[in-house]
Amino acid sequence: MTQSVLVVDDEPNIVLSLEFLMKQAGFDVRVARDGEAALKAVEESAPDVVLLDVMMPKRDGYDVCQAIRANPAWNGVRIIMLTAKGREIEKEKGLALGADDYITKPFSTREVVDRVKSHMKPQGSA
Repeated sequence: MTQSVLVVDDEPNIVLSLEFLMKQAGFDVRVARDGEAALKAVEESAPDVVLLDVMMPKRDGYDVCQAIRANPAWNGVRIIMLTAKGREIEKEKGLALGADDYITKPFSTREVVDRVKSHMKPQGSA
């Protein structure tokens, strides 16, 4: 089964670039443009990794992260926060709420792909 990534960002250029990068890396990619759409997408089919922006309409990334972590059925979902909020306090907040990783914008495309790969479960393991 193909490993999947859910890209959650409200910035069209970032969504396009991340979607392209993740597909190039061989992942199944879905996109959500706000926090509510992100939670609906996870409910429909939990991805392996969520690339999650912090500043979005409807529900911010911190709220989405907390909601995912509050559901035991989604324990296997890895969350990488991807945001312009680069201050240490914001990073600590994201990690404290359950994010597995935190990347600040602007980001290196290679770094994002490498970090996503590092959070994927090996193929064939449950």
